[in-house]
Amino acid sequence: MCFQMPESLTGYIFPWHKLVVACSPGEMKQEINGKKETVKGFNVKLQDTILFPEGGGQPDDHGLIGDVPVLRVTRQGAEAVHFVSSALEVGQEVQLKVDWERRFDHMQQHSGQHLITAIAESMFGYKTTSWELGRQRSTIELDTPSMKPAQMEALEVAVNEKIRAHVPVAVQVLSLDDPALEQVRSRGLPDDAAGPIRIIDIEGVDVNMCCGTHVSNLSHLQVIKLLGTEKGKKNKTNLLFLVGNRVLKYNLMCYKLYISLTLDWTVFDRTGPDYHVDTVDKIQKTVKGLQKSNLGLLRDVAVLIAQNFKSNPERGNFFTLHKKEGDNEFMSIIANEIGTEETLVFLTVGEEKGPGLFLLAGPSGKVSELGPRVLEMLQGKGAGKNGRFQGKVNSMARRGEVETLIQEHCKNEQ
Repeated sequence: MCFQMPESLTGYIFPWHKLVVACSPGEMKQEINGKKETVKGFNVKLQDTILFPEGGGQPDDHGLIGDVPVLRVTRQGAEAVHFVSSALEVGQEVQLKVDWERRFDHMQQHSGQHLITAIAESMFGYKTTSWELGRQRSTIELDTPSMKPAQMEALEVAVNEKIRAHVPVAVQVLSLDDPALEQVRSRGLPDDAAGPIRIIDIEGVDVNMCCGTHVSNLSHLQVIKLLGTEKGKKNKTNLLFLVGNRVLKYNLMCYKLYISLTLDWTVFDRTGPDYHVDTVDKIQKTVKGLQKSNLGLLRDVAVLIAQNFKSNPERGNFFTLHKKEGDNEFMSIIANEIGTEETLVFLTVGEEKGPGLFLLAGPSGKVSELGPRVLEMLQGKGAGKNGRFQGKVNSMARRGEVETLIQEHCKNEQ
């Protein structure tokens, strides 16, 4: 599908009336608050549709059937299935509207991908093996182990020159037996492909089989920004890119970040963008110095805690302590300073009810007996030997119960 740009790029456009030909109960997986959940609803088939079903690397359209939101559109053979939350009466005429902001974004990214793919192949011989239209950015998988920064810069210049050249984009429809198909770039047809084949023709640049939605002129892409590359699978390279409105939003985000950093770093002598890297380096060195000082203080605190226990004439044969700040070294210093030949030491660090670390140290027999039980009660993982049992825990919620268990054990041993 190639469309002319409408006057408004917001809201729902292209109202269209079609008949409902089928409606049956269904369900779909939907991400809600970061978790995949099953949503129940209805699968609706229409006489025809203006909503694009997901496929070919492009997500589906969203929109309305009447006043009912369309949550997903998928393809079953030659038919589109619309998932909605409310049932629709078979045989009724309904009005369809497409979410134009989402549609136009997908048109920009998809046509941009065709352009980048074609120019990358003509300039460097790098073929596209797959692509993905992501929520924030899109990715083209190129059949090359690497791409040099100079090549990426040249590619970005070349694709934006085509945008400024106002190159038309047209749709052709060819039959499956048309010999012209042999000259068309393609990664192959789906197994269930039927009917005529749709061709996207970027004049003088690329001719490619595609079922997706596209702009009718490269000028509608506005601008393309290549963000960089990542190592791909099977010795390939992933090229990250933004097109059109996504570039504008990305630039606005970067500018806001720049302003925020400049204001936040006024405590430093030089705060302009040219000094941001130096400022970050200075902050990192400061943080490392503070962390080193903090570790030194924690070690001193550990020694004082142990000495305080040892100086208590009524100390008994069990010592326990929980501290939010600390690490394995902090706990080991306390245990070493106290001495665990006769004293059982149970130490934890971390959040009071959350995850953390623990150390159980003392006579080997007691530690071997109690260690696995402590691990189970704190939902942790760990191991022990030579009078030490330590590990990571998922929850400190039952720490009090563990203390009681160890205290009872010590009393029974007396």
